[in-house]
Amino acid sequence: MTNAQQFGFGTQIRKSPYFDATVRWGAKGFSVYNHMYIPRDFGDPEQNFWNLVNDAILCDVAVERQVEITGPDAARFVQMLTPRDLSQMAVGQCKYVLITNAEGGILNDPVALRLGPDHFWLSLADSDILLWAQGVAVHSGLDVTIREPDVSPLQLQGPQSRNIMQALFGDAILDLRYYWLRELDLDGIPLVVSRTGWSSELGYEIYLRDGSRGDELWERIMAAGAPFGLKPGHTSTIRRIEAGMLSYHADMDPGTNPFELGLGRLVDLDSDIDFIGKPALARIRDAGIRRKQVGLVIGGDRLATPNTVFWPVSAGGRHVGKVTSAVHSPRLGRNIALALIDAEQAVLGASVEVAVDGRPTRAEIVDRPFFDPKKSLATAPAKVA
Repeated sequence: MTNAQQFGFGTQIRKSPYFDATVRWGAKGFSVYNHMYIPRDFGDPEQNFWNLVNDAILCDVAVERQVEITGPDAARFVQMLTPRDLSQMAVGQCKYVLITNAEGGILNDPVALRLGPDHFWLSLADSDILLWAQGVAVHSGLDVTIREPDVSPLQLQGPQSRNIMQALFGDAILDLRYYWLRELDLDGIPLVVSRTGWSSELGYEIYLRDGSRGDELWERIMAAGAPFGLKPGHTSTIRRIEAGMLSYHADMDPGTNPFELGLGRLVDLDSDIDFIGKPALARIRDAGIRRKQVGLVIGGDRLATPNTVFWPVSAGGRHVGKVTSAVHSPRLGRNIALALIDAEQAVLGASVEVAVDGRPTRAEIVDRPFFDPKKSLATAPAKVA
């Protein structure tokens, strides 16, 4: 039986350029994200977490599809999509942005990359922003071309990632700053490399610009990383919840606005920029929010797995919200969670009750992130002393 038969894959969902390599290296389960398979199981998720925070992991995140925006009006068009002021964004810089609809709801939270004066990528979370952008462009009157290029990222994350990158690219890579990019090639393999990633650890994203070279690139990185303890892996739910990092469709969706999530810093309402949802977001800001995201420490037994449904949250016998993401952190020795609750209940130190798989369980509202709140690991100086 072939791997495709074993996993039951069909042609309606795409495979990444690294698919065969991940199966060879032990991928045991897959999910679907942006209409593409993503490996989500290389064995024990706790061991995957320790591999990440102690050494390094290589993750197939080709599902982070790119929306490419080019043309004379590219910068103006990208600004139309996001409430974050990009007027000072330099060529070679990356920015975490939100894409909002006319009601101020969040449609996606990509990383924007500026490859040239009139050349942008939006590296997507799990929603169809290619279609949204193409639809907006039809009626924008702007001169832009919008397409999905042949670009597939890998994430190399963890404290040893810098040493692995140095082994691959030489000393010149050491001065790549946090949230900046560089166009490189690896023995003829065309790449864009950025100091970004979905782990809050030191890390890099390696964007392959030729899907036919995926297997070759994966093996080159794994070989370079072997002396540094590199393991194949998947994005760690444990680490991202420790860091308070948000997952689209779990912690936010079109019914969620930036202010509820504490992301008002990404909404520049007092600048001269124009963007979709600006009037609605101004009204929301002025009226105040009714819900607020909080951190929770949940008591009871150790959570065996992350939550797969939204757990109800109550206070004083009244429903006040839901847990959106929950997991046990072996490093902290606690069950930690992100929750969206009524704003008046969002008081640090207050107790609430969470229905953990139907079992009433006491929880305490705490600040987030739960670990390394200043992101000192991810933002550490680029050059090795």
